[in-house]
Amino acid sequence: MSQSHPYLPNSTEQTRKKMFEVIGVSNIEELYSDIPQTIRMREPLKIPRQRSQQEAEKEVQELLGKNTSMGENLSFIGGGVWSHYVPPAVDEMVSRTEFLTSYTPYQVEMSQGMLQALFEYQSMICELTGMSVANASLYDWASAIAEAARMATRVTGRNTLLVPKITHPERLQTLKTYCEPAGIKVEQIGYVKETGQLDMADLKSKLSSQISSIYIENPSYLGFILEDVEGISRLCKSNSSLFVVGVDPISLGILKPPGDYGADIVVGEGQPLGNHVNFGGPLLGIFACRDDMNLIRHMPGRLMGMTTTTDGAQRGFTMALQTREQHIRRERATSNICTNESLCAVAAAVYMALMGPQGFRELAGEIIYRSIYAQRKIGSIRGVKSPLFKSKHFKEFVANFDSTGLSASRVLSTLQKSCVQAGKPISLDFPEFGESILICVTEKHSLKDIDRLASAVEECVGR
Repeated sequence: MSQSHPYLPNSTEQTRKKMFEVIGVSNIEELYSDIPQTIRMREPLKIPRQRSQQEAEKEVQELLGKNTSMGENLSFIGGGVWSHYVPPAVDEMVSRTEFLTSYTPYQVEMSQGMLQALFEYQSMICELTGMSVANASLYDWASAIAEAARMATRVTGRNTLLVPKITHPERLQTLKTYCEPAGIKVEQIGYVKETGQLDMADLKSKLSSQISSIYIENPSYLGFILEDVEGISRLCKSNSSLFVVGVDPISLGILKPPGDYGADIVVGEGQPLGNHVNFGGPLLGIFACRDDMNLIRHMPGRLMGMTTTTDGAQRGFTMALQTREQHIRRERATSNICTNESLCAVAAAVYMALMGPQGFRELAGEIIYRSIYAQRKIGSIRGVKSPLFKSKHFKEFVANFDSTGLSASRVLSTLQKSCVQAGKPISLDFPEFGESILICVTEKHSLKDIDRLASAVEECVGR
């Protein structure tokens, strides 16, 4: 660095020399000597010239103008981040400074409002999932699965996790990244080709005394609903393994809560609960478990609790359990999760309170109705198989274009020219399904929108 910077204290030559003396090196090259020469940059960074604020604003606006939003395009993209209607009251509440600037409640006596909001979030997640205890959130669904896998290993003392082959590929990769350093093996369970349902025979053949847990996604990544969840639960219990269920929380407005069919741990993605798509984040990891202190003690993240004053006259909220390395546990911590998604959790709490049980039922029913309508409309087009799997679906389904002679990427690019984002291609992750697209339908899609999608697909196929 040839010159000092007014806001960087260590940029002056005198300061750098003093730092080198203290740490015992003579120059910056010696400090970085353990970095291989082959990966070091040998020329100055190509940093653009300094710009005025007016010039910078203009350039940023030009770059932003290249983006197209879901408001400008008719989008049926899902696959992990879904476009749902967010009531204005949600945005209004999370924009309040007492929530927006609180970040996370370290000084609990100063954060009663945030603590109560998170306590309410936990309570409603428990009611929604049928579980007894929920934490104050994790990063996303992927990190929640991974934390559940490590938690199951700690609780059972076993080192192998079974997951369906039809699992969200990015979640699966995150799971493996978390598991490998801990010596946890991840084995995949096959599926029935026609329905996508879990191959129960394959599952039974892989059960052993080393299976810590069995994980399922219901609805699955490809939208179909697993039918024999009770059977999977019974296999878990008979093998003394933990049953981990991943959910789309909106589906629980109409599907049986995992707690009702024996889930030990429930994870999921809370983004549909009042959080915007926001170019794919931030997300909200749901994590809950049944009432078992052996499980609760091994939960990652934070748990908020409610208590009263000694005379019972007033309520108070506090962080009740946080066995994490940042605090007292050090190497015996349950997790290295050093933050959470508090603001997203507050948004979810507001959303769930606004919806109520009846609202969730009506919303889930509306989504199923529109999804079935879309499946039939797309399936009526010559050469298109929709849905690909002979199963019941929630919100998402796969449409196959093999018989049309068109690739999924060509269909998508052609429809994009008409401002229709038809869905997400899955051929790269699941080549066995051929030229297929994952299509997502929510309450934001009117029947007219679905008709427009079907007409665009039909025109593309007929060319």
